[in-house]
Amino acid sequence: MQNKHFDELADSIVGIDNKTLAKAFLKNLLTPAELEEAVKRLQIVKLLNKGVPQREVAKKLHVSIGKISRGSRELKYGETGFKQVLK
Repeated sequence: MQNKHFDELADSIVGIDNKTLAKAFLKNLLTPAELEEAVKRLQIVKLLNKGVPQREVAKKLHVSIGKISRGSRELKYGETGFKQVLK
């Protein structure tokens, strides 16, 4: 991934000032499957951040433990973005 292009994407996201435009942008940027995956990933991380056990998250969101483990690793060892956004 080229940093310049990543910066352009981040700038585009930061420049969005309303929910309707944000939703339209995401629908244009991502395929329906990618969008669904991103929505689930955010829900996984939100629940884990609240202390919900992994098995309960898996059952509630109908996802595999593997997906839950990935979210857990991101919270523990990944960039701080999730933690800052989920405050």
